[in-house]
Parts: sequence; C-alpha cells; structure tokens
Amino acid sequence: MKKKWWNDKIAYQIYPKSFMDSNGDGIGDLRGIISKLDYLQELGIDIVWLSPVYKSPFVDQGYDISDYYAIAEEFGTMEEFDELLREAKERGISIIMDLVINHCSDKHEWFQKALKEPDGEYADYFYFRKGKNGNPPNNMRSYFGGSCWEPVPGTDKYYLHMFAKEQPDLNWENKKLRQKLYDMVNWWLDKGLAGFRIDAIINIKKDLDFPDYEPDGPDGLAGCWRMVESVDGVGELLEDLKNNTFKKYDAFTVGEVFNMKKDELPQFIGDNGHFSTIFDFSAHCLSNGEHGWYDSKPVDFKEWRRTVIASQLEVQKYGLEANIIENHDEPRGVSRFLPEYARNPKGTKMLGTVNVLLRGIPFIYQGQEIGMQNAKWNSIDEFDDINTIDQYNIAREAGLTEKEALDVCSAMSRDNARTPFQWSDEDNAGFTTGKPWLKVNSDYKDINVKSQIGDEDSVLNYYRRLIALRKSSEYKDVFAYGRFEPVYEDTDNVMAYYRTDNNKRVLVLANFGVDTVEVQLEYPIKKILLSNENRQESDKTLQLSGCEVMVAEVCA
Repeated sequence: MKKKWWNDKIAYQIYPKSFMDSNGDGIGDLRGIISKLDYLQELGIDIVWLSPVYKSPFVDQGYDISDYYAIAEEFGTMEEFDELLREAKERGISIIMDLVINHCSDKHEWFQKALKEPDGEYADYFYFRKGKNGNPPNNMRSYFGGSCWEPVPGTDKYYLHMFAKEQPDLNWENKKLRQKLYDMVNWWLDKGLAGFRIDAIINIKKDLDFPDYEPDGPDGLAGCWRMVESVDGVGELLEDLKNNTFKKYDAFTVGEVFNMKKDELPQFIGDNGHFSTIFDFSAHCLSNGEHGWYDSKPVDFKEWRRTVIASQLEVQKYGLEANIIENHDEPRGVSRFLPEYARNPKGTKMLGTVNVLLRGIPFIYQGQEIGMQNAKWNSIDEFDDINTIDQYNIAREAGLTEKEALDVCSAMSRDNARTPFQWSDEDNAGFTTGKPWLKVNSDYKDINVKSQIGDEDSVLNYYRRLIALRKSSEYKDVFAYGRFEPVYEDTDNVMAYYRTDNNKRVLVLANFGVDTVEVQLEYPIKKILLSNENRQESDKTLQLSGCEVMVAEVCA
C-alpha cells in the first residue's frame, strides 16, 4: 500500500447545526466552530469533516443544496468560512466538506430552469421521463418513502428523486453537467479544502431504461437500491470524477458507499481506487430491518464481532477504510452497540478503544468523545428528521401502536445524533443562549464537556489519551499500517485483536460481558499502554472484569 498523508490521521465529524451557536438564534454556525478549534486540537484531531454548510432550504438538513458556491445564511458567511480554513490550518487541522452531487435542491437554478423548459437544455441535467399508462415511469420507492417520481407540472413527464421530492437527481450521463460539477469541486479545492466526504455517490449511475422491479412492500413499489445494485458502470463515472478533480490536488476523499458489489472493494480503496477510503458500515447494517425500522433487531455481540473481524480481514488486503461507531445518519453508538449494563463511562471507553484502534481511519462524531447517548423522545412531534417521520408512518401502517412506533423511532432515529452538543450543565447544555432548533438531550447535566475536562477519569480525557496513543511516535506506524489479527474468537463476550508490524505487536482486549473472564495470554505483556481500569501487568493469565478494555504491547 502506498503511504499517503492522511493514513495516520484522526478525523472528526461536525454537524454544524448542532455543534455550537455563537449568536443565540438556536442554530450552530461557523463562528461557533471557530470558537471550538482549540478544543478539537487538544482532543488530537487532524481532519474535520463538516456536514453541509451550503445554501439550502433544509428539507433534508442541508443535503438539498440550492447553491454550491454559497454558505447558508444560518451558518454565516464565506468570509467566516475562509477564516475557519485559516484558523484550522494554524492548528494543524485540515477541513473537508460534504460533497452532495447525486442530487441538488429543487430550488437550485438548474432545476428551476428545467421546470420552465421541460424539453430544454436544463431538463437534461435531470431525469425527465414520460409516464406509463398514466403512472410513473417505473415502480421504484425512494429512500424516504413513496414513489421516486414526481410529476413535472403542466406536462406528461415525471422527474426522478431517489431521496425527497425536493431533491431531484442529477443526470451524470450529461457531460456538460459533469463539467459544471467538476468546476465547482475544483473551486473549493483551490480555496484550500483538503478533500471531501462524498454523499450517496454510488447512486449516480442509473439504469436508463428504468425497468419495474419485483415489489417488496404492500405499496406495490420496490426500493430504489434494487437499481443501484443491479446496474453496472458506476466505476467509469467515479474515475472521471477523480481524474478531473481530487487526483490533481492529492485530496483526501471518503465515500459513503452502500450496495457495492462484492468484487469492487479494491476498485474503491486500492492504491488507484476511486476514493482514498470509504466508510465501513458493515456493523451498522446488522440492525437493519427487512421492511423498515419497525422490524429492526438489536445488535447481537457475536454477530457484531464476527462482522467487524470479517470486514477488517477483507479490507486490509487492499487499503484502509474509515471506521465509525456513529454519525449524523445513525443513532448513538453507545445506545446501539452496547447492552444496557454497559451504557456507562466504562463501557463507553471500551467501545471507543476497540473502534479507534482498528485498522483504518478513525472518524469520531461530535459528542462521541464525551459519551453522548440517544435522547428520550416523548412524542413524534419532537422529531425534525424527514426519514424518522416516514419510518414512524411505516410502523403505524404495519400495525404498531403509537407508543410502539415511537419506541422504534426513539431507538433508530438520526435525530439522536443531531441533538445539540453538550458543552456544559448550563441552560441548553451551553449550546445556545436562544431556543435550540432541536431539543437538548435531557442527560446533559450528567454528560457534558465542562464536567469532564477536569476529571482525569472522564470519557473525554480517556479519549484524549486514546487518540494520543494512536498518534504517538512510538506506536503510530503499527496502528496506521500494521496488520489486524483477531484473537480469542472462541471466548464468550471477548473482542480482541493484535495490531502488528515487523517491529511491534499490540494487543487490544475487551470484555463486553458482565462477568469477569479469564484469558490465557499468548505472549507476555511488555507494557500496558491504556486501560479503563487500574490494570496491573500479568504474565500468563489475565482476569478481565466486565466492560474492561486493555491495550498492551506484548513480546512477540
């Protein structure tokens, strides 16, 4: 594997709307982010990914962009964005932005021109198609529910939207459109961006015949992902994108890629891959329901362990993936991957250690480093997320009671990750002096930065030590480039692996159970590097208490 500048970095995702509000309007902003750069530097962050800050109607929280060259007024100004770039650079922090180019907003100039001339040049920037027998062109269901097709007013045509109807899909077969997108990407890279997180990018390739698919629900529709999985040729478009943009700048790119075919991984993340890396969602898919959130299942430890290990072993053949336990589109990792008895500081440290020291690029989501958890939701009216409301309706239609549907959404909603960051135990968790756009998690009095900074045993200070270990001059190479080797796979409730290279062997050992387990060490411990308990060195036999994790260099 060719070594790149980003291989040994720690990334951090900021959801700007919920990070820090500087002007009291209840919405996080760029000035708020600037004010917290020292915090991020002290945490040990090298790369910050900003969720969308472009001009947008915010139907889907900024993933519906109406102007790719403008900053949303809610977040600030382009001058403030430039200041953020400068201030971050002074602290050794690179900024990457969200790149949303499968679709745009229906308020974008291109789409507005397309509506005015449904047979004109701009209509071909999108997918305008005639219906069939008075019905939409095919029976695909959007990711947010309902048909993927919306009527074009005053015509017999429909336009395609794989997400919300306000997010029309862009036609990547149109070379003129592609060039406009490439010009925009290069404009941002010229400005000083280090790269992009690329949203829903595998969706850009369509089957232009738009055939019907076997229905998979009572609505007679089929998930649009069926087309994504069956169509070929997305790699050609991704290579065109890379060669005309990212490659020229040695930019760091991380793709949001679902529905990839089994043999395509090296094409995505190899030395000459489409992207620098892609997110590893394999563990997150374990709780997917067959029909929606209402029939999702809790994550089983053994299945989770088997999935993570299998993914690590496969990926290391080709390159590096980006490892997460949560992001803006997922519930909180502590609430999802840990049983109730482990949803405490000790268990939180354990889960973080296992994830951050895996082979790959660690992406920490805002609040993860203080152990933020899912909120308690009292009514569907408290949610803002378009996807959550759709899933609530699906659950009710499937026969669940109001309470049962609310419980499902409370466990799985994306809004769990979008509640305001908990800076202190003051009003609104110190996020804003105004009314927050989304309710604050009620546990902010107990879980917040202010209370943890001065506590050496806190989750926050543990994360600082964890990140410092991964980046330390002595162990940086083994964690960035070393092999992943699973161990103790037959020991109940234990997740363990070695990170090894030609010089070192480091053991990461965690007990996800309640009871103490006894482990026979394969190699003597040379040095304990990190532990969430006051761990003493052992020679051959190790007693690991419930939710204990230990990182040690061992003799090899």
